[in-house]
Amino acid sequence: MGGMANLGEIVIEPDEPVFHHTWEGRVHAMTMASPTRTNIDAGRHQRELIAGPEYLAMTYYEKWFRSLTELVVAHGLATPAEIADGRAAPGFQASTPGLSADAAAERLARRGSYLRDGPSPQFAEGDAVRARTLNPPGHTRLPRYVRGRLGVIAARRGAHVFPDSHAHGKGEDPRPLYTVRFTARELWGPDANPLDSVCLDLWEPYLERA
Repeated sequence: MGGMANLGEIVIEPDEPVFHHTWEGRVHAMTMASPTRTNIDAGRHQRELIAGPEYLAMTYYEKWFRSLTELVVAHGLATPAEIADGRAAPGFQASTPGLSADAAAERLARRGSYLRDGPSPQFAEGDAVRARTLNPPGHTRLPRYVRGRLGVIAARRGAHVFPDSHAHGKGEDPRPLYTVRFTARELWGPDANPLDSVCLDLWEPYLERA
């Protein structure tokens, strides 16, 4: 949650299983097979629309299930009543019908890429930049805790699908992507460890020259 206070410690679970309950695996499988899976940014945005108190009380896969059902309804693939009754809408077909267990494992292991041809980058490695103070009404991958903070370009990553556009049906809109390093003290003040830093992959529209 980006360094926000009062959310409790991160608990490391020894020998943590892939799924804690059988239903979590089923939610994962349904999400992978759903026609709505073609736009990962829209799925992330749908989870962000969950009201704050509900979101904080939900487990990871409860958020996935809420997002999946709402997207399925929004795309006209099923009604809320059909979902509650366990029935698919007439004509509904999964995007991966008849996918075998072996084929599913291969599909999940296959590395995807959002790398695209796009505009030339405006920043070089070593450039000082500031994360813009943006508060967009929709989806963004610019964390709130870095907005307005100074960082340094650590690497250029080419042009990638811009999630702020892609999540809202405005096309892939590729933009240059950078790895930006922020010192812990820049993010969290003088009491932070001076040896610590955080590296974030940020798109060019999120940045301005410092």
